[in-house]
Amino acid sequence: MSGALILLLTLATSLLAAPVIFLLPERAHRTRTAINLGAALLELALVAWMVRGLAQGAAYRFHLPVMEGFSVHLVADPLGILFAGLSSLLWVLTTLYAVAYLEASPNRRRFFGFFSLCVASTLGIALAANLFTFLIFYELLTLATYPLVVHRGTPAALAAGRIYLRYTVSAGFVLLLGVVWLQALAGELTFGELRLSELDEAYHPTLQGIFLLLMLGLGVKAALVPLHGWLPQAMVAPAPVSALLHAVAVVKAGAFGIVRLVYDVYGIAFSATLGLLGWLTAAASLTILYGSLRALAQSDLKRRLAFSTVSQVAYIVLGVSLFGPLGTLAGLAHLLHQGLMKVTLFFCAGNYAEELGIHRVDELDGAGRRMPLTSLAFTLGALGMIGLPPLAGFISKWYLGMGAVAAGSPWVIAVLVASSLLNAAYFLPPIYRLWFKAAADPAWPQARCLGRFETHGWLWGPALATGLFSLLAGLLAGLPYSPLDWAGRVVGGEYFP
Repeated sequence: MSGALILLLTLATSLLAAPVIFLLPERAHRTRTAINLGAALLELALVAWMVRGLAQGAAYRFHLPVMEGFSVHLVADPLGILFAGLSSLLWVLTTLYAVAYLEASPNRRRFFGFFSLCVASTLGIALAANLFTFLIFYELLTLATYPLVVHRGTPAALAAGRIYLRYTVSAGFVLLLGVVWLQALAGELTFGELRLSELDEAYHPTLQGIFLLLMLGLGVKAALVPLHGWLPQAMVAPAPVSALLHAVAVVKAGAFGIVRLVYDVYGIAFSATLGLLGWLTAAASLTILYGSLRALAQSDLKRRLAFSTVSQVAYIVLGVSLFGPLGTLAGLAHLLHQGLMKVTLFFCAGNYAEELGIHRVDELDGAGRRMPLTSLAFTLGALGMIGLPPLAGFISKWYLGMGAVAAGSPWVIAVLVASSLLNAAYFLPPIYRLWFKAAADPAWPQARCLGRFETHGWLWGPALATGLFSLLAGLLAGLPYSPLDWAGRVVGGEYFP
């Protein structure tokens, strides 16, 4: 099978599943579930095939000219496959979770149709080989996620949707302006060509301005302060959507785009020459501390997790901005680690809400005894976010600290320590309430029984699985194909070609 065909098949799995799901009648629950899971498993298998092929030196590339200077160009390189692997794995688990979570909800056909389009957009972003292709899928992601944010149709959901569109559509326009300006200046740029450094020095101020535009366009989805305002508002969406926004799709697409911009459009060395990395480090550090402080002030569980995402995704940007292999290694590994930990936490928040009617931190008292598997998963995810060994979050923060020292920015360690203390301040109280406080009377706002055990198996199963994955990603970080190992392959190609 040719490399181009494998790329197209991988993208088509979720892209073609969407119209089929839209055409199914609302009552075709089993057929819709089978199509969703079948497409997700096929995509995961194809991405795994490409991971194996890349490790053996295979090439996967597709190129379709559209017009003069513009082409749809796809490639499976180590960086793209890093993101595609996260997306495809979590799509399987989020699909299982969403099927159970929305079991009695209306409009499931619409939800899962746009859900598939969202995953297809994310995969297209991961496999894009130039800015034009990246922009197409980046904007498709905005359109595909809006119906998910407003799925419940309540006034709060519709208001959150309007805010989401204002932020993301404006960001898309700015990103388009930057892409067009850069393409007019340098022609069509394939990721990794790094031709901008060959331009005359007189263009350096222009390139700095274009970089700022592109960063503004990407920074909205990456939730960098002060462009993060849409993210906490979007927490009115169902838990599977929150998990998708924070761990798989929107926020990660912005962070991944920043990685592409710095390393594969401008190049890390040329970015440093233009003086772009210092202010990027400062922006990431500000976001890390601001997000942690805001999370500490939230009593609503999902809003606390939302501001935690603002902080944690900035670790990726921080790692990228540290000029050196260790910082990059940490940032790329955290792209996977944060996805595993954060999807776990949102799965658990959804379980508490569905099973017990819990939405606030102060309602968690004693829930660990009633829902031990969900609470174990929540504990693993929360301790990982704090950065306790041997969980995945510790690996990210350890290498970020070493990268900061190696890059001559030891002050970043103070940011990491402060952030970890704040992480502990807002994650340890929920853990304490889960396991060590007795339930109030009445115990919880709306307790019910959705499954044979603590809740439906498709609700606690994915949460426990991703929680264990985050543990194994730390324990087995030195093994081949671990997140850290694959991030090391990307770093090796960038710094030691």
